[in-house]
Amino acid sequence: MDYLSGIMIRTATDRDGDALLAMVSQVYLEYPGCQVDEETELPELKAPATVARQTSGRWWVAELDGDVVGSVAVKPSSASSVELKKLYVARTARRAGLGAQLVKLAENEALARRSSNMFLWTDVRFLDAHRLYERLGYIRAPGTRALRDASDTVEYRYAKELGR
Repeated sequence: MDYLSGIMIRTATDRDGDALLAMVSQVYLEYPGCQVDEETELPELKAPATVARQTSGRWWVAELDGDVVGSVAVKPSSASSVELKKLYVARTARRAGLGAQLVKLAENEALARRSSNMFLWTDVRFLDAHRLYERLGYIRAPGTRALRDASDTVEYRYAKELGR
């Protein structure tokens, strides 16, 4: 467990599903056109611990006064690469370093797995997240990918060589 201004970070359980869905839904509402379609696009939010176990990954949540205010997960992609996933921070918990702490937690997990690279995909609308990733040494790759989902998501890919 880890604390930052009263925030506790712990391994996610399947019981966190409803709280994760509520938090992610609130984050999506901040961006025009973003929609949460939990059945087809975010079913993993219903059972984060099970999904992490099935993908050989890890998933954490951050709590403040019993409310989930943050999330991050990792999923191995190859022997040397781990994908950072599900980084969300509730508006009420931003600007306190929680996002950076969650990314560092994910990077430490990747290093413990002897991975040398971490990458992620992020919606082009999530400008604050892009600034965070760039501040933490992630480099945006050229081009985008379109998901053709309910939110009409287009994403940038970021990557970082770990240990630098």
